[in-house]
Amino acid sequence: MEIGMLWFDNDKKASIPSKVEKAARYYQQKYGVNPDLCYVHPKTVKGEIGGSKRTQKTAEQEPMKIGKILVLKNEKVLPDHFWIGKGSETINSGG
Repeated sequence: MEIGMLWFDNDKKASIPSKVEKAARYYQQKYGVNPDLCYVHPKTVKGEIGGSKRTQKTAEQEPMKIGKILVLKNEKVLPDHFWIGKGSETINSGG
């Protein structure tokens, strides 16, 4: 991802999937396209387990998939921030 939106959410009661979904809704409303990639700091997703069978793996073990959004760890993103947008392959393919 070369271009994305930085979203801040430090609500300790909200799950990672709900935070990503909230950021994705805002992104779609603002830019008119659905995001498919999100980077988060490893501490943000540490031990987080998703609510569906697709996201039952901890983010410590492998990337999370929340709906159609791939969530990857990146230490360059500050804790409680979500860098969300379109993956480079999607932009380059026109989809």
